[in-house]
Amino acid sequence: MTRLKALFALLLSIVAGPALATTDDPSAMVPAVSEGRVVTWPSLDGGAAGRMTVWVWLPPGYDARRGARYPVLYMHDGQNLFDRRLTKFDQVWGLDQAIPRMVRQGDLRAWIVVGVQSPRSRYDSLFPAKLFPLLSPGFRKRVSELDSGDPKGPLAGDDYLRFLVGQVKRRVDREFRTLPGREDTAVMGSSMGGLMSFYALAEYPEVFGQAACLSMHVALASPTEKGVDHASAAVEVADVFRRYLRQSRMRPGINRLYIDHGSKTLDGSYGPYTDRLVPVLEAAGWRAPNFMFRTFSGAEHNETAWRERVDIPLAFLDRRDP
Repeated sequence: MTRLKALFALLLSIVAGPALATTDDPSAMVPAVSEGRVVTWPSLDGGAAGRMTVWVWLPPGYDARRGARYPVLYMHDGQNLFDRRLTKFDQVWGLDQAIPRMVRQGDLRAWIVVGVQSPRSRYDSLFPAKLFPLLSPGFRKRVSELDSGDPKGPLAGDDYLRFLVGQVKRRVDREFRTLPGREDTAVMGSSMGGLMSFYALAEYPEVFGQAACLSMHVALASPTEKGVDHASAAVEVADVFRRYLRQSRMRPGINRLYIDHGSKTLDGSYGPYTDRLVPVLEAAGWRAPNFMFRTFSGAEHNETAWRERVDIPLAFLDRRDP
């Protein structure tokens, strides 16, 4: 393998599937948590997005406070949230530590966290399907070949969202004491999960009142691909988002949107793209306090970096924070 091919393979491991579990069957594993408890729903049918396990983390006090109802945070790549045994890179978000800590500090309500396992074809299933036809033919080719190196069939992002909203959320609200409305329902993820969080808010703004998109893969295809004019690609991506926003029902006066990225590893290549995207969002009316964009100097593209700053998006998502 040439050096260029090796570097491209490394990029694919980060973007297309950064966190496949180390076990053959992570769906059979129950994450160990430092506080609260986890309910596991193994191998649910996500249609074209494939079968995925769902882990529901109940915060400390949930069982004792029988009359209390809780806001709910839905997260992608759920195997990376709590327990290193389920991860590939031995790094986790540590939500079972961050949320109780912030609750004790008076900075956050206690949230239920619902983690959905990464789809088998992660890039295909977390790509915003309605953005794809807005891209130029050449850009569509780059997207189609990124995950496997070969042209693929239809993207499964809409199927993934139907699974999340129609199956997972419906069951969560039925089986647990939730606050099911928009203002108490949020979605968060990183990289492709960040992109899918944006899409979830845009497609289902009446379900998800707020979204946090950490290290959002705003470039849509590889932001480090050789032979690509990334300045021009960033202009096209911004225009695609502008056109898509015209058909989206999310509204800056009602919904809340958080986007960030770091400056090292893959995150370091996102700057030219967010430099174009953020003005598009601002022109569409996205401003504080319902919009926040942050960059973090020195932060890399991994769970350790997201863990270190997770308090910021958590506080942003909780519009009723104490």
